[in-house]
Amino acid sequence: MAKYFDVHPDDPQRRVIGNVAEMIRSGALVAYPTDSCYALGCKLGNREGLARIRTIRNLDDRHHFTLVCRDFAQLGQFVHVDNDVFRTLKAATPGRYTFILPATREVPRQLQHPKKKTVGVRIPDHTATQALLAELGEPLVSSTLLMPGEEEPMTQGWEIKDRLDHVLDAVLDSGDCGTAPTTVVDFSGGAPEIVRRGAGDTSRFE
Repeated sequence: MAKYFDVHPDDPQRRVIGNVAEMIRSGALVAYPTDSCYALGCKLGNREGLARIRTIRNLDDRHHFTLVCRDFAQLGQFVHVDNDVFRTLKAATPGRYTFILPATREVPRQLQHPKKKTVGVRIPDHTATQALLAELGEPLVSSTLLMPGEEEPMTQGWEIKDRLDHVLDAVLDSGDCGTAPTTVVDFSGGAPEIVRRGAGDTSRFE
């Protein structure tokens, strides 16, 4: 049974955020809100957590997991970013974008695309997510909470708790965060390639 944590959207209770972070450190799989929609997240290196996300979402090994980072200092540990790409990313973050970039050695192999050796990264503009990342001190390995065969993700924490109670360890709820997933832009080939049009404005990459 998943534990349910409700926090204020603008001033999330530090004690609650601390409890969720401690669960993640101990191997928990959680559903949490972002500036685009809810996501599934676990600790970096949590192989069981990754397997559980794949099972819940029915994903194959070509799926790009995302490292949700607190800031650029953290993001730079896990992907290679040249100066031109850095300026473009800096102008678009924090925000509703996921960027696909070449992974560094800090990224576990099971997170990388099997052929391209890339990984998705993002810096969200969401108070509760940022509080959780600050408390955790490392990125969250994440995937959009979009169930197989469904076109839109679930938007309410209580709904997620009710439906996925048996497969999650915790649900962090700070209110409705929308249904549009991030816009995904692939920079692994140098020039930006829009892989998915979502919540983020794509005009700056076209």
